[in-house]
Amino acid sequence: MTSSDIQEALAEAGLQPLSTSSLDSLKVYLDLLLKWNSRLNLTAIREPEAIVRRHFIESLVGAERLPQGIKTLLDFGSGAGFPGIPIAIRRPEITVTLGESQAKKSAFLREAGRALGIPVEVYDGRIEFMPETRQFGAVALRAVDRMEEACVEALRRVETGGWLVLFATRPSVPRLIAPLKGIAWRSPVVFAGTVEEIILVGRKLAPLE
Repeated sequence: MTSSDIQEALAEAGLQPLSTSSLDSLKVYLDLLLKWNSRLNLTAIREPEAIVRRHFIESLVGAERLPQGIKTLLDFGSGAGFPGIPIAIRRPEITVTLGESQAKKSAFLREAGRALGIPVEVYDGRIEFMPETRQFGAVALRAVDRMEEACVEALRRVETGGWLVLFATRPSVPRLIAPLKGIAWRSPVVFAGTVEEIILVGRKLAPLE
């Protein structure tokens, strides 16, 4: 896919146009992902068009839905860099930390950050072992193993007044949010062309007890 092809796909999804430099960054990212994916199985989706539709567009929708004023974001269980890298490209005012404990995937994330020239941090340990002082203006989770437990840990990393961002399915929402107290949830965003896949954004109103 060319940068123009990516821009066309984003426009069809109703996303705001990106700058030429941002589109070029997405193209570099796509090419790098395809190259590494042949060896590391970073994503089960292999076709470039499907990667753009499934991974890029969902992540960029999340970037557009993030409230203004956020300075830091943790991508909890980043994997191949979704949603963190597209967020860093779309919202350069946000300092993004990519949390990924698998060594091969964290190596890919470091190479992606270097190739794209974006100042992302890669945290290559388990998030529960991250120093307690590390908190963020937003924490995002997408396709994370043991999602219920991860959501609880993620909320501990959100600063008071900050935002928790869940990429989830509508049926999973009740069990995911049941243990999460003190959050004011916004109306979910439903992805175009689906009935179940949503982004749920909530604000942490008070420190955890």
